[in-house]
Amino acid sequence: MYQTKTKTKVKTKTIFCVLCWCCLNYLAIKLAEKELLSMASKLLLTFAICRLIVTVGLTMDPTELLRLGVYGQLSVDPSDVQTASLDFGMLSRAEPWAVLHPASADDITRVVKAAYESEAHGFTISARGHGHSINGQAQTSNGVVIQMSGSRGRRLGSSTPAALRPHVYEKERYVDVWGGELWIDVLRSTLEHGLAPKSWTDYLYLSVGGTLSNAGISGQAFHQGPQITNVHELDVVTGKGELLTCSEEQNSGLFHAVLGGLGQFGIITRARISLEPAPKRVRWIRVLYSDFSTFTRDQEYLISLHELPASQKFDYVEGFVIVDEGLINNWRSSFFSPRNPVKITSLGTDGGVLYCLEITKNYDESTADTTDQEVESLLKKLNFIQSSVFTTDLLYVDFLDRVHKAELKLRSKGLWEVPHPWLNLFIPKSRIADFDKGVFKGILGNKTGGPILIYPMNKHKWDNRSSVVTPDEDVFYLVAFLRSALDNGEEMQSLEYLNHQNRQILKFCDEAGIKAKQYLPHYTTQEEWVDHFGDKWGQFYQRKMEFDPRYILATGQRIFKPSFQSSSNMAL
Repeated sequence: MYQTKTKTKVKTKTIFCVLCWCCLNYLAIKLAEKELLSMASKLLLTFAICRLIVTVGLTMDPTELLRLGVYGQLSVDPSDVQTASLDFGMLSRAEPWAVLHPASADDITRVVKAAYESEAHGFTISARGHGHSINGQAQTSNGVVIQMSGSRGRRLGSSTPAALRPHVYEKERYVDVWGGELWIDVLRSTLEHGLAPKSWTDYLYLSVGGTLSNAGISGQAFHQGPQITNVHELDVVTGKGELLTCSEEQNSGLFHAVLGGLGQFGIITRARISLEPAPKRVRWIRVLYSDFSTFTRDQEYLISLHELPASQKFDYVEGFVIVDEGLINNWRSSFFSPRNPVKITSLGTDGGVLYCLEITKNYDESTADTTDQEVESLLKKLNFIQSSVFTTDLLYVDFLDRVHKAELKLRSKGLWEVPHPWLNLFIPKSRIADFDKGVFKGILGNKTGGPILIYPMNKHKWDNRSSVVTPDEDVFYLVAFLRSALDNGEEMQSLEYLNHQNRQILKFCDEAGIKAKQYLPHYTTQEEWVDHFGDKWGQFYQRKMEFDPRYILATGQRIFKPSFQSSSNMAL
Protein backbone atom coordinates (compact mmCIF):
# COMPACT_ATOMS: atom_id res chain seq x y z
CA MET A 1 0.00 0.00 0.00
CA TYR A 2 2.81 2.43 0.98
CA GLN A 3 4.77 1.56 -2.18
CA THR A 4 1.70 2.31 -4.36
CA LYS A 5 1.27 5.73 -2.74
CA THR A 6 4.97 6.52 -3.23
CA LYS A 7 4.82 5.64 -6.92
CA THR A 8 1.68 7.78 -7.28
CA LYS A 9 3.43 10.76 -5.65
CA VAL A 10 6.48 10.41 -7.91
CA LYS A 11 4.28 10.18 -11.00
CA THR A 12 2.24 13.20 -9.92
CA LYS A 13 5.43 15.23 -9.27
CA THR A 14 6.81 14.31 -12.69
CA ILE A 15 3.57 15.32 -14.43
CA PHE A 16 3.58 18.61 -12.50
CA CYS A 17 7.20 19.32 -13.52
CA VAL A 18 6.35 18.60 -17.15
CA LEU A 19 3.37 20.97 -17.00
CA CYS A 20 5.50 23.66 -15.34
CA TRP A 21 8.15 23.22 -17.99
CA CYS A 22 5.57 23.47 -20.79
CA CYS A 23 4.02 26.60 -19.33
CA LEU A 24 7.37 28.32 -18.77
CA ASN A 25 8.55 27.28 -22.20
CA TYR A 26 5.43 28.65 -23.91
CA LEU A 27 5.48 31.88 -21.91
CA ALA A 28 9.19 32.49 -22.47
CA ILE A 29 8.96 31.91 -26.23
CA LYS A 30 5.97 34.21 -26.59
CA LEU A 31 7.62 36.95 -24.55
CA ALA A 32 10.85 36.53 -26.45
CA GLU A 33 9.02 36.79 -29.75
CA LYS A 34 7.46 40.07 -28.65
CA GLU A 35 10.84 41.27 -27.30
CA LEU A 36 9.37 41.75 -23.82
CA LEU A 37 12.24 39.91 -22.16
CA SER A 38 15.74 41.28 -21.74
CA MET A 39 18.66 39.06 -22.72
CA ALA A 40 19.41 38.53 -19.03
CA SER A 41 15.82 37.48 -18.26
CA LYS A 42 15.84 35.09 -21.20
CA LEU A 43 19.00 33.48 -19.91
CA LEU A 44 17.67 33.18 -16.35
CA LEU A 45 14.48 31.58 -17.63
CA THR A 46 16.61 29.30 -19.78
CA PHE A 47 18.49 28.05 -16.74
CA ALA A 48 15.26 27.46 -14.82
CA ILE A 49 13.66 25.59 -17.71
CA CYS A 50 16.77 23.54 -18.35
CA ARG A 51 16.89 22.45 -14.72
CA LEU A 52 13.30 21.26 -15.07
CA ILE A 53 14.23 19.48 -18.29
CA VAL A 54 17.02 17.63 -16.50
CA THR A 55 14.72 16.85 -13.55
CA VAL A 56 12.06 15.21 -15.69
CA GLY A 57 14.57 13.51 -17.94
CA LEU A 58 13.76 15.37 -21.14
CA THR A 59 16.38 16.62 -23.58
CA MET A 60 16.21 19.82 -25.59
CA ASP A 61 18.61 22.55 -26.68
CA PRO A 62 17.88 25.60 -24.46
CA THR A 63 19.14 27.97 -27.16
CA GLU A 64 16.35 26.76 -29.44
CA LEU A 65 13.80 27.13 -26.66
CA LEU A 66 14.28 30.84 -26.13
CA ARG A 67 15.91 31.91 -29.38
CA LEU A 68 18.61 33.77 -27.52
CA GLY A 69 20.74 34.37 -30.56
CA VAL A 70 23.50 32.12 -29.25
CA TYR A 71 24.70 29.92 -32.07
CA GLY A 72 26.81 27.62 -29.95
CA GLN A 73 25.50 25.31 -27.25
CA LEU A 74 24.18 26.44 -23.90
CA SER A 75 24.23 23.21 -21.96
CA VAL A 76 22.99 21.96 -18.61
CA ASP A 77 23.91 18.40 -19.48
CA PRO A 78 25.13 16.77 -16.26
CA SER A 79 28.39 15.66 -17.89
CA ASP A 80 29.15 19.22 -19.03
CA VAL A 81 28.29 20.67 -15.63
CA GLN A 82 30.38 18.00 -13.91
CA THR A 83 33.40 18.73 -16.11
CA ALA A 84 33.11 22.47 -15.53
CA SER A 85 32.79 22.00 -11.78
CA LEU A 86 36.28 20.51 -11.44
CA ASP A 87 39.80 21.35 -12.58
CA PHE A 88 43.27 19.81 -12.69
CA GLY A 89 43.93 20.69 -9.05
CA MET A 90 40.92 18.68 -7.83
CA LEU A 91 41.02 20.79 -4.68
CA SER A 92 37.65 22.51 -5.05
CA ARG A 93 34.30 21.95 -6.71
CA ALA A 94 31.64 24.42 -7.90
CA GLU A 95 28.74 23.56 -10.22
CA PRO A 96 27.76 26.29 -12.69
CA TRP A 97 24.18 26.91 -13.76
CA ALA A 98 25.09 26.16 -17.35
CA VAL A 99 28.02 25.69 -19.71
CA LEU A 100 28.32 27.66 -22.94
CA HIS A 101 30.19 26.13 -25.87
CA PRO A 102 30.51 29.25 -28.04
CA ALA A 103 30.35 29.20 -31.81
CA SER A 104 32.00 32.61 -32.00
CA ALA A 105 33.10 35.63 -29.99
CA ASP A 106 29.59 37.03 -30.56
CA ASP A 107 28.12 34.25 -28.39
CA ILE A 108 30.44 35.23 -25.57
CA THR A 109 29.58 38.90 -26.03
CA ARG A 110 25.83 38.20 -25.78
CA VAL A 111 26.10 36.12 -22.62
CA VAL A 112 28.49 38.51 -20.85
CA LYS A 113 26.33 41.49 -21.81
CA ALA A 114 23.30 39.70 -20.40
CA ALA A 115 25.12 39.16 -17.11
CA TYR A 116 26.25 42.80 -17.05
CA GLU A 117 22.73 44.13 -17.69
CA SER A 118 21.06 41.81 -15.21
CA GLU A 119 19.87 43.93 -12.29
CA ALA A 120 17.54 41.89 -10.11
CA HIS A 121 19.05 38.41 -10.54
CA GLY A 122 22.69 38.66 -11.48
CA PHE A 123 24.99 35.88 -12.54
CA THR A 124 28.71 35.52 -13.11
CA ILE A 125 30.87 34.38 -16.03
CA SER A 126 34.00 32.23 -15.91
CA ALA A 127 36.03 31.35 -18.99
CA ARG A 128 37.52 27.86 -18.92
CA GLY A 129 40.21 26.57 -21.25
CA HIS A 130 41.59 23.07 -20.78
CA GLY A 131 40.71 23.08 -17.08
CA HIS A 132 44.29 23.14 -15.84
CA SER A 133 43.67 25.57 -12.96
CA ILE A 134 44.64 24.40 -9.50
CA ASN A 135 42.35 26.19 -7.04
CA GLY A 136 39.04 26.65 -8.87
CA GLN A 137 40.05 29.86 -10.64
CA ALA A 138 37.82 29.06 -13.64
CA GLN A 139 34.82 27.86 -11.62
CA THR A 140 31.56 29.54 -10.64
CA SER A 141 28.58 28.31 -8.65
CA ASN A 142 26.26 31.18 -9.56
CA GLY A 143 26.58 31.63 -13.27
CA VAL A 144 27.87 30.34 -16.59
CA VAL A 145 31.16 28.68 -17.45
CA ILE A 146 32.24 29.45 -21.02
CA GLN A 147 34.06 26.38 -22.29
CA MET A 148 36.63 27.92 -24.63
CA SER A 149 38.19 24.57 -25.48
CA GLY A 150 37.34 21.00 -24.61
CA SER A 151 35.68 17.71 -25.37
CA ARG A 152 32.33 18.99 -26.63
CA GLY A 153 33.90 21.01 -29.41
CA ARG A 154 36.26 18.20 -30.34
CA ARG A 155 33.39 15.73 -30.61
CA LEU A 156 31.80 18.13 -33.08
CA GLY A 157 35.00 18.28 -35.10
CA SER A 158 36.89 21.16 -33.51
CA SER A 159 37.01 23.11 -30.26
CA THR A 160 37.70 26.26 -32.27
CA PRO A 161 35.14 28.30 -34.22
CA ALA A 162 35.83 27.82 -37.94
CA ALA A 163 36.35 31.55 -38.53
CA LEU A 164 39.19 31.56 -36.02
CA ARG A 165 41.21 28.47 -36.84
CA PRO A 166 44.91 29.40 -36.65
CA HIS A 167 45.77 31.76 -39.47
CA VAL A 168 49.49 32.08 -40.09
CA TYR A 169 50.93 35.22 -41.70
CA GLU A 170 54.30 34.01 -42.95
CA LYS A 171 55.67 37.35 -44.15
CA GLU A 172 54.70 39.21 -40.97
CA ARG A 173 55.63 36.23 -38.79
CA TYR A 174 52.59 36.06 -36.56
CA VAL A 175 49.54 33.84 -36.15
CA ASP A 176 45.95 34.68 -35.19
CA VAL A 177 44.39 32.08 -32.90
CA TRP A 178 41.17 31.54 -30.98
CA GLY A 179 41.49 32.17 -27.24
CA GLY A 180 40.55 28.58 -26.48
CA GLU A 181 43.08 27.08 -28.89
CA LEU A 182 45.55 24.74 -27.23
CA TRP A 183 49.23 25.58 -27.65
CA ILE A 184 49.91 22.12 -29.06
CA ASP A 185 47.53 22.92 -31.93
CA VAL A 186 49.10 26.35 -32.41
CA LEU A 187 52.45 24.60 -32.73
CA ARG A 188 51.19 22.09 -35.27
CA SER A 189 49.59 24.81 -37.38
CA THR A 190 52.63 27.07 -37.43
CA LEU A 191 55.09 24.27 -38.11
CA GLU A 192 53.32 23.68 -41.42
CA HIS A 193 54.79 27.06 -42.41
CA GLY A 194 58.21 26.42 -40.87
CA LEU A 195 57.45 28.81 -38.00
CA ALA A 196 56.73 28.54 -34.27
CA PRO A 197 55.94 30.82 -31.31
CA LYS A 198 59.00 32.13 -29.49
CA SER A 199 58.03 31.47 -25.87
CA TRP A 200 56.38 28.39 -24.37
CA THR A 201 55.04 26.69 -21.30
CA ASP A 202 56.39 23.26 -20.34
CA TYR A 203 52.98 21.68 -20.97
CA LEU A 204 51.30 22.43 -24.31
CA TYR A 205 47.78 21.22 -23.59
CA LEU A 206 46.84 24.61 -22.16
CA SER A 207 44.70 27.26 -23.81
CA VAL A 208 46.16 30.42 -25.29
CA GLY A 209 43.79 32.61 -23.30
CA GLY A 210 44.59 30.75 -20.11
CA THR A 211 48.35 31.17 -20.22
CA LEU A 212 48.13 34.78 -21.44
CA SER A 213 45.89 35.55 -18.45
CA ASN A 214 48.76 34.49 -16.18
CA ALA A 215 52.09 34.95 -18.03
CA GLY A 216 53.16 31.71 -19.71
CA ILE A 217 56.71 30.73 -18.80
CA SER A 218 59.28 28.08 -19.56
CA GLY A 219 63.02 27.81 -20.13
CA GLN A 220 62.94 30.25 -23.07
CA ALA A 221 61.70 33.15 -20.91
CA PHE A 222 65.20 34.33 -19.94
CA HIS A 223 65.76 35.67 -23.46
CA GLN A 224 62.35 35.60 -25.17
CA GLY A 225 60.38 36.82 -22.19
CA PRO A 226 57.12 35.18 -21.05
CA GLN A 227 54.37 34.49 -23.55
CA ILE A 228 52.60 37.74 -22.66
CA THR A 229 55.50 39.78 -24.08
CA ASN A 230 55.16 38.01 -27.43
CA VAL A 231 51.63 39.16 -28.27
CA HIS A 232 50.88 41.77 -30.93
CA GLU A 233 47.11 42.11 -30.57
CA LEU A 234 44.05 40.74 -28.78
CA ASP A 235 40.29 40.60 -29.17
CA VAL A 236 38.71 40.80 -25.74
CA VAL A 237 35.13 40.64 -24.44
CA THR A 238 35.09 42.97 -21.42
CA GLY A 239 32.90 42.60 -18.36
CA LYS A 240 30.48 45.04 -20.00
CA GLY A 241 29.91 42.69 -22.91
CA GLU A 242 31.93 44.78 -25.35
CA LEU A 243 34.11 43.05 -27.95
CA LEU A 244 37.21 45.21 -28.37
CA THR A 245 40.44 44.85 -30.32
CA CYS A 246 43.44 46.01 -28.32
CA SER A 247 47.18 46.34 -28.78
CA GLU A 248 50.06 48.67 -27.91
CA GLU A 249 48.47 51.31 -30.13
CA GLN A 250 44.74 50.60 -29.75
CA ASN A 251 42.95 50.34 -26.39
CA SER A 252 46.36 49.90 -24.80
CA GLY A 253 44.99 50.09 -21.26
CA LEU A 254 42.86 47.01 -21.84
CA PHE A 255 45.72 45.27 -23.67
CA HIS A 256 48.13 45.56 -20.74
CA ALA A 257 45.41 44.86 -18.18
CA VAL A 258 44.34 41.57 -19.74
CA LEU A 259 47.88 40.22 -20.15
CA GLY A 260 48.55 38.54 -16.83
CA GLY A 261 45.23 39.90 -15.55
CA LEU A 262 43.88 36.59 -14.15
CA GLY A 263 40.76 36.93 -16.28
CA GLN A 264 39.56 39.95 -14.29
CA PHE A 265 39.14 42.41 -17.16
CA GLY A 266 37.95 40.38 -20.10
CA ILE A 267 37.84 37.10 -21.97
CA ILE A 268 40.47 36.69 -24.70
CA THR A 269 38.74 35.49 -27.87
CA ARG A 270 41.63 36.07 -30.31
CA ALA A 271 45.37 36.51 -29.88
CA ARG A 272 47.99 37.50 -32.42
CA ILE A 273 51.17 35.64 -31.44
CA SER A 274 54.69 36.47 -32.61
CA LEU A 275 56.53 33.74 -34.54
CA GLU A 276 60.08 32.86 -35.51
CA PRO A 277 61.65 30.25 -37.81
CA ALA A 278 61.25 26.85 -36.18
CA PRO A 279 64.35 24.70 -35.64
CA LYS A 280 64.26 21.07 -36.69
CA ARG A 281 66.00 19.40 -33.77
CA VAL A 282 67.06 19.90 -30.15
CA ARG A 283 70.14 18.79 -28.22
CA TRP A 284 68.79 18.18 -24.71
CA ILE A 285 71.34 18.13 -21.88
CA ARG A 286 71.12 17.54 -18.13
CA VAL A 287 73.98 17.90 -15.66
CA LEU A 288 74.05 17.53 -11.88
CA TYR A 289 75.34 19.71 -9.04
CA SER A 290 75.83 18.94 -5.38
CA ASP A 291 76.49 22.57 -4.36
CA PHE A 292 73.62 25.04 -4.56
CA SER A 293 75.67 28.21 -4.93
CA THR A 294 77.59 26.69 -7.86
CA PHE A 295 74.32 25.58 -9.44
CA THR A 296 72.68 29.02 -9.22
CA ARG A 297 75.86 30.81 -10.29
CA ASP A 298 75.95 28.74 -13.48
CA GLN A 299 72.24 29.27 -14.13
CA GLU A 300 72.61 33.03 -13.68
CA TYR A 301 75.64 33.07 -15.97
CA LEU A 302 73.72 31.29 -18.72
CA ILE A 303 70.76 33.69 -18.63
CA SER A 304 73.17 36.66 -18.71
CA LEU A 305 74.07 35.63 -22.28
CA HIS A 306 70.60 36.47 -23.58
CA GLU A 307 71.76 39.26 -25.92
CA LEU A 308 74.51 37.21 -27.58
CA PRO A 309 74.12 35.47 -30.96
CA ALA A 310 72.37 32.10 -30.91
CA SER A 311 75.67 30.28 -31.40
CA GLN A 312 76.97 31.62 -28.07
CA LYS A 313 74.08 30.72 -25.75
CA PHE A 314 71.67 27.94 -24.93
CA ASP A 315 68.07 28.32 -26.09
CA TYR A 316 66.45 27.00 -22.93
CA VAL A 317 67.58 27.08 -19.30
CA GLU A 318 65.68 25.32 -16.51
CA GLY A 319 66.53 23.15 -13.54
CA PHE A 320 65.07 21.10 -10.76
CA VAL A 321 65.75 19.96 -7.22
CA ILE A 322 66.23 16.31 -6.21
CA VAL A 323 65.74 15.51 -2.54
CA ASP A 324 64.23 12.04 -2.95
CA GLU A 325 66.63 9.12 -3.42
CA GLY A 326 64.15 7.34 -5.64
CA LEU A 327 63.34 10.37 -7.78
CA ILE A 328 66.76 10.63 -9.34
CA ASN A 329 66.50 7.15 -10.79
CA ASN A 330 62.95 7.79 -11.98
CA TRP A 331 64.16 11.02 -13.56
CA ARG A 332 67.17 9.33 -15.13
CA SER A 333 65.27 6.29 -16.37
CA SER A 334 62.63 8.52 -17.97
CA PHE A 335 65.39 10.41 -19.78
CA PHE A 336 67.93 7.66 -20.48
CA SER A 337 68.46 3.97 -19.91
CA PRO A 338 67.65 2.80 -16.35
CA ARG A 339 70.94 0.90 -16.23
CA ASN A 340 73.63 1.98 -13.79
CA PRO A 341 71.36 4.00 -11.45
CA VAL A 342 72.83 7.03 -9.70
CA LYS A 343 72.77 7.23 -5.91
CA ILE A 344 72.46 10.63 -4.25
CA THR A 345 74.74 9.47 -1.46
CA SER A 346 77.48 8.63 -3.94
CA LEU A 347 77.76 12.20 -5.22
CA GLY A 348 78.78 14.00 -2.02
CA THR A 349 75.65 16.10 -1.79
CA ASP A 350 75.23 19.14 0.44
CA GLY A 351 72.46 18.26 2.89
CA GLY A 352 71.27 15.28 0.84
CA VAL A 353 70.09 17.44 -2.05
CA LEU A 354 71.07 17.40 -5.73
CA TYR A 355 70.38 20.07 -8.32
CA CYS A 356 69.90 19.37 -12.01
CA LEU A 357 70.59 21.95 -14.70
CA GLU A 358 68.54 21.36 -17.84
CA ILE A 359 69.59 23.11 -21.06
CA THR A 360 68.95 22.78 -24.78
CA LYS A 361 70.48 23.83 -28.06
CA ASN A 362 68.25 24.18 -31.12
CA TYR A 363 69.62 23.38 -34.55
CA ASP A 364 68.77 22.30 -38.07
CA GLU A 365 70.62 20.91 -41.09
CA SER A 366 72.50 24.13 -41.73
CA THR A 367 73.95 24.29 -38.19
CA ALA A 368 74.24 20.59 -37.34
CA ASP A 369 78.00 20.48 -38.01
CA THR A 370 78.77 23.24 -35.49
CA THR A 371 76.29 22.27 -32.76
CA ASP A 372 78.67 19.90 -30.97
CA GLN A 373 81.39 22.56 -30.83
CA GLU A 374 78.98 25.23 -29.55
CA VAL A 375 77.63 22.95 -26.82
CA GLU A 376 81.10 21.86 -25.76
CA SER A 377 82.30 25.46 -25.59
CA LEU A 378 79.40 26.48 -23.35
CA LEU A 379 79.69 23.43 -21.07
CA LYS A 380 83.40 24.13 -20.46
CA LYS A 381 82.40 27.32 -18.63
CA LEU A 382 80.18 25.46 -16.16
CA ASN A 383 81.11 23.71 -12.90
CA PHE A 384 78.83 20.70 -12.71
CA ILE A 385 79.79 17.18 -11.60
CA GLN A 386 81.80 16.03 -14.61
CA SER A 387 80.55 12.45 -14.51
CA SER A 388 76.93 13.57 -14.68
CA VAL A 389 76.56 14.82 -18.27
CA PHE A 390 73.53 13.20 -19.90
CA THR A 391 72.52 14.11 -23.45
CA THR A 392 69.83 13.15 -25.90
CA ASP A 393 68.79 14.39 -29.32
CA LEU A 394 65.23 14.70 -30.61
CA LEU A 395 62.86 16.58 -32.88
CA TYR A 396 61.92 20.12 -31.82
CA VAL A 397 58.23 19.24 -31.60
CA ASP A 398 58.99 16.19 -29.44
CA PHE A 399 60.99 18.28 -27.00
CA LEU A 400 58.24 20.88 -26.67
CA ASP A 401 55.63 18.15 -26.17
CA ARG A 402 57.75 16.15 -23.70
CA VAL A 403 55.45 16.58 -20.68
CA HIS A 404 52.49 15.11 -22.55
CA LYS A 405 54.35 11.82 -22.86
CA ALA A 406 54.78 11.76 -19.10
CA GLU A 407 51.06 12.55 -18.77
CA LEU A 408 50.12 9.52 -20.85
CA LYS A 409 52.24 7.27 -18.62
CA LEU A 410 50.65 8.68 -15.47
CA ARG A 411 47.17 8.30 -16.93
CA SER A 412 47.87 4.65 -17.73
CA LYS A 413 48.71 4.12 -14.06
CA GLY A 414 45.73 6.10 -12.73
CA LEU A 415 48.05 8.78 -11.32
CA TRP A 416 46.97 11.80 -13.40
CA GLU A 417 43.48 12.56 -12.11
CA VAL A 418 44.53 13.02 -8.50
CA PRO A 419 44.71 16.17 -6.34
CA HIS A 420 47.54 18.54 -7.30
CA PRO A 421 48.36 20.95 -4.46
CA TRP A 422 50.83 22.90 -6.59
CA LEU A 423 52.67 25.95 -5.31
CA ASN A 424 54.50 28.30 -7.70
CA LEU A 425 56.67 31.08 -6.33
CA PHE A 426 58.84 33.87 -7.72
CA ILE A 427 61.84 34.26 -5.39
CA PRO A 428 64.22 37.25 -5.62
CA LYS A 429 67.78 36.33 -6.55
CA SER A 430 69.17 37.86 -3.34
CA ARG A 431 67.21 35.39 -1.18
CA ILE A 432 67.36 32.18 -3.21
CA ALA A 433 70.18 30.77 -1.04
CA ASP A 434 68.10 31.38 2.10
CA PHE A 435 65.18 29.62 0.43
CA ASP A 436 67.43 26.64 -0.34
CA LYS A 437 68.52 26.31 3.27
CA GLY A 438 65.08 26.78 4.76
CA VAL A 439 63.00 24.77 2.30
CA PHE A 440 65.03 22.35 0.15
CA LYS A 441 67.31 21.36 3.03
CA GLY A 442 64.78 22.02 5.76
CA ILE A 443 61.01 21.81 5.36
CA LEU A 444 60.96 19.21 2.57
CA GLY A 445 62.87 16.50 4.41
CA ASN A 446 63.70 13.68 2.01
CA LYS A 447 60.40 13.41 0.14
CA THR A 448 59.05 15.72 -2.56
CA GLY A 449 55.82 14.19 -3.87
CA GLY A 450 56.67 15.38 -7.37
CA PRO A 451 59.00 17.58 -9.46
CA ILE A 452 60.39 20.83 -8.05
CA LEU A 453 61.46 23.21 -10.79
CA ILE A 454 63.90 26.06 -10.23
CA TYR A 455 65.29 28.48 -12.80
CA PRO A 456 66.06 32.21 -13.07
CA MET A 457 64.63 34.86 -15.38
CA ASN A 458 65.58 38.40 -16.37
CA LYS A 459 63.07 40.97 -15.14
CA HIS A 460 63.70 43.39 -18.02
CA LYS A 461 62.22 40.80 -20.36
CA TRP A 462 58.85 41.36 -18.64
CA ASP A 463 56.64 44.35 -19.45
CA ASN A 464 55.84 46.17 -16.22
CA ARG A 465 52.68 47.60 -17.79
CA SER A 466 51.03 44.16 -17.65
CA SER A 467 49.08 43.01 -14.60
CA VAL A 468 51.67 40.41 -13.58
CA VAL A 469 53.56 40.94 -10.33
CA THR A 470 57.21 39.87 -9.99
CA PRO A 471 59.91 40.51 -7.35
CA ASP A 472 61.60 43.89 -7.56
CA GLU A 473 65.06 42.61 -8.56
CA ASP A 474 66.80 42.33 -11.92
CA VAL A 475 66.86 38.53 -11.65
CA PHE A 476 64.30 36.33 -9.93
CA TYR A 477 63.68 32.59 -9.76
CA LEU A 478 60.66 30.46 -10.41
CA VAL A 479 60.38 27.72 -7.80
CA ALA A 480 57.51 25.38 -8.68
CA PHE A 481 56.37 22.57 -6.39
CA LEU A 482 54.45 20.39 -8.89
CA ARG A 483 53.29 17.68 -6.55
CA SER A 484 50.58 15.06 -6.61
CA ALA A 485 48.65 13.82 -3.59
CA LEU A 486 48.14 10.06 -3.47
CA ASP A 487 45.74 8.06 -1.34
CA ASN A 488 48.17 5.19 -0.84
CA GLY A 489 48.51 5.16 2.93
CA GLU A 490 51.82 7.07 2.96
CA GLU A 491 51.43 10.16 5.12
CA MET A 492 54.02 12.24 3.26
CA GLN A 493 52.12 11.81 -0.01
CA SER A 494 48.71 12.70 1.39
CA LEU A 495 46.87 15.88 0.43
CA GLU A 496 46.74 17.03 4.04
CA TYR A 497 50.51 16.64 4.44
CA LEU A 498 51.38 18.43 1.20
CA ASN A 499 48.97 21.29 1.91
CA HIS A 500 50.49 21.68 5.37
CA GLN A 501 53.96 21.73 3.84
CA ASN A 502 52.88 24.44 1.37
CA ARG A 503 51.66 26.54 4.30
CA GLN A 504 54.98 25.98 6.06
CA ILE A 505 56.86 27.20 2.97
CA LEU A 506 54.76 30.36 2.72
CA LYS A 507 55.11 30.98 6.44
CA PHE A 508 58.89 30.55 6.21
CA CYS A 509 59.08 33.13 3.42
CA ASP A 510 56.98 35.56 5.42
CA GLU A 511 58.92 35.16 8.65
CA ALA A 512 62.30 35.28 6.88
CA GLY A 513 61.34 38.45 5.03
CA ILE A 514 61.68 36.80 1.63
CA LYS A 515 59.50 38.93 -0.60
CA ALA A 516 58.18 36.04 -2.66
CA LYS A 517 55.34 36.48 -5.13
CA GLN A 518 52.98 33.69 -6.03
CA TYR A 519 52.76 32.77 -9.70
CA LEU A 520 49.27 31.45 -10.52
CA PRO A 521 48.32 33.14 -7.22
CA HIS A 522 45.69 31.88 -4.82
CA TYR A 523 44.42 33.99 -1.93
CA THR A 524 41.11 34.23 -0.10
CA THR A 525 41.12 37.70 1.48
CA GLN A 526 41.40 41.21 0.10
CA GLU A 527 44.29 41.94 2.45
CA GLU A 528 46.28 39.11 0.86
CA TRP A 529 45.49 40.30 -2.66
CA VAL A 530 46.42 43.90 -1.85
CA ASP A 531 49.71 42.66 -0.41
CA HIS A 532 50.31 40.50 -3.48
CA PHE A 533 49.85 43.35 -5.95
CA GLY A 534 51.64 45.90 -3.78
CA ASP A 535 52.11 49.16 -5.70
CA LYS A 536 50.07 47.73 -8.57
CA TRP A 537 46.89 47.28 -6.54
CA GLY A 538 45.60 50.79 -7.21
CA GLN A 539 45.98 50.37 -10.95
CA PHE A 540 44.55 46.85 -10.82
CA TYR A 541 41.45 48.11 -8.99
CA GLN A 542 41.00 51.05 -11.37
CA ARG A 543 41.21 48.73 -14.35
CA LYS A 544 38.59 46.47 -12.75
CA MET A 545 36.23 49.42 -12.34
CA GLU A 546 36.76 50.40 -15.97
CA PHE A 547 36.44 47.02 -17.68
CA ASP A 548 34.34 44.89 -15.27
CA PRO A 549 32.60 47.31 -12.90
CA ARG A 550 30.02 44.76 -11.74
CA TYR A 551 32.72 42.17 -10.89
CA ILE A 552 31.10 39.38 -12.88
CA LEU A 553 34.22 37.89 -14.51
CA ALA A 554 36.49 35.16 -13.11
CA THR A 555 35.04 35.18 -9.60
CA GLY A 556 36.80 31.87 -8.96
CA GLN A 557 39.98 33.90 -8.44
CA ARG A 558 38.30 35.22 -5.26
CA ILE A 559 39.51 38.79 -5.71
CA PHE A 560 36.19 40.67 -5.94
CA LYS A 561 32.61 39.87 -4.99
CA PRO A 562 30.00 40.34 -7.72
CA SER A 563 28.14 43.64 -7.23
CA PHE A 564 24.79 41.84 -6.96
CA GLN A 565 26.10 39.97 -3.90
CA SER A 566 27.67 42.92 -2.10
CA SER A 567 27.80 46.66 -2.59
CA SER A 568 31.32 46.79 -1.17
CA ASN A 569 34.53 46.29 -3.12
CA MET A 570 35.75 43.59 -0.79
CA ALA A 571 37.38 40.45 -2.10
CA LEU A 572 35.69 37.13 -1.49
